[in-house]
Amino acid sequence: MGIIDSQEALREVVGEVAELTQKKVIDRIDEHARTLIAHSPFVLLATSAPDGSCDVSPRGDPAGSVLVLDEKTLVLADRPGNKLVDSFRNIVDNPHAGLLFLVPGMNETLRVNGRATLVSEAPFFDSLVVKGKRPRLAVVVEVEQLYMHCAKAFLRSSLWQPETWPDRSALPSMGTIMRDQMALPIAAEELDARLDHRALTEQY
Repeated sequence: MGIIDSQEALREVVGEVAELTQKKVIDRIDEHARTLIAHSPFVLLATSAPDGSCDVSPRGDPAGSVLVLDEKTLVLADRPGNKLVDSFRNIVDNPHAGLLFLVPGMNETLRVNGRATLVSEAPFFDSLVVKGKRPRLAVVVEVEQLYMHCAKAFLRSSLWQPETWPDRSALPSMGTIMRDQMALPIAAEELDARLDHRALTEQY
């Protein structure tokens, strides 16, 4: 294998960064970023532990649920999950975080890097209520880098084009996956029914 083990070797393969690309990275939430964040119902939160192990967690809420407090600060509410809290454990030990905001039907994405803080109470918690449920935790991100990511990945993947999507019946259900991976003595159909019920009744 042609292992790349230095910055110099990497640049020899991919070349130098274009000046325009370098200029697109800013250190604040401008009006355009505010608009995209307000219309994004889905964001990926990337964190890492002190030992370098990484985690990427999907976060979904109605569009507009991510708060922009000012040009340097945004807030994501926590919602009930599996309680592994990998992202939160990482943030407590290593505050660096990355966010990727998606807007349905839009091929470009918004990337944010910054310092994250986990909080259990703040004046803005009332603004994080969804369907009458107040979150127990929230992630506050101080923006250090913000930039738009081009459309190439979404165009190559045809992500938003339903005609390219696989037939769902050809894929294993979550119940089937859990049953097989965990060697559970239960029918996949029963697991699916339980999971569907929980997803519908315990979103918030």
